[in-house]
Amino acid sequence: MATLAVVRNVVARLPHLTFHFQRREDKYTIGQILHINIPTPQGHLEGILKPEEQGETPKFTGLVCHPHPLGGGTMHNKVVFKVAQTLQALHIPTLRFNFRGVGHSTGTYDEGRGEMDDVRYALEFLSRRYAGLPVILAGFSFGAYVGLRVACADDRVQAIIGLSVPARMFEGEALQGCQKPKLIIHGTEDEIAPYELTAKWFEQVPAPKSLVAVPGANHFFQDHLNEVEAIIVGFVQTL
Repeated sequence: MATLAVVRNVVARLPHLTFHFQRREDKYTIGQILHINIPTPQGHLEGILKPEEQGETPKFTGLVCHPHPLGGGTMHNKVVFKVAQTLQALHIPTLRFNFRGVGHSTGTYDEGRGEMDDVRYALEFLSRRYAGLPVILAGFSFGAYVGLRVACADDRVQAIIGLSVPARMFEGEALQGCQKPKLIIHGTEDEIAPYELTAKWFEQVPAPKSLVAVPGANHFFQDHLNEVEAIIVGFVQTL
């Protein structure tokens, strides 16, 4: 596998670490796919970046966080892939990555604490490659629990998408003080994170916000991913 580039940077919190990029063909996309290693103090996080096509000038970058590592969640999850693919189709270069201890990412599961740091490392990668471009951060299930909290506090993130948000995990915390546009997509037949609990949690989430129910959809939006795509497209077009 050919190495495209090695970018060497010395950062105060990430000393002596290197980003690695590799190009691979992906049957679902047009153009190049970069398989990357995002440096962390524990080693690295495995990621996949679909960059902009030649001649494009993106207005945003995208970051997608996957579901629970202990439940088999990875960056290859169908919902994660669909969200990334949707953003890419909107000419938004998008990164999805594996949390620590998943796939080839080093480290071990850290009950959401270390995974929040993983989101920050991924944002750092995007901010270096696309300096000054705001990020649309999306998280699915556990990825929403981790990603939304980081996104609200990080100035690099401009807009937030949560899918199948597990309201119980927030334990009453409802993104207080977060003034960024927020889209929450939830299936009415979610068997893991019941819609009613998320709707109640959403009432406490500060505006601007939008909750879109997908009738009949389960936690993984089985047979409803095209609806998810349309909802995301409509949201991004308002930004």
